[in-house]
Amino acid sequence: MPVLKTLLSPLLAIALALPVAAAELVMVEQTGCEWCARWNEEIAPAYPKTREGRFAPLRRVDLRAMPPDLEVSRRVVFTPTFLVVENEQEIGRLEGYPGEDFFWPLLEQLLEDTTEFEQFEATGG
Repeated sequence: MPVLKTLLSPLLAIALALPVAAAELVMVEQTGCEWCARWNEEIAPAYPKTREGRFAPLRRVDLRAMPPDLEVSRRVVFTPTFLVVENEQEIGRLEGYPGEDFFWPLLEQLLEDTTEFEQFEATGG
């Protein structure tokens, strides 16, 4: 039994350090969307380097070609729309792009309200 405990302890520690479910940020966009272009200019280059980007990597989908396996709580009408998704199911939404100064705090609050983001932040994620 001590050998089994010795083998399982590191695995358990690794498992507990990982986020419970992998979140992603799905950006629903469309060609010609002025606000999508602005987000791409102001946020996209930095996003993967941020805590939010490491916790919820970005996936882009076209409004006219929504993936059939992506379960949304209601139809997406506006672009950009940012969906917080876990296991292909929407758990939170931010419609529109309010500008760089407002986007980050709104996204942080959305992630804190719908995911384990606070726990991720506390562990230095």
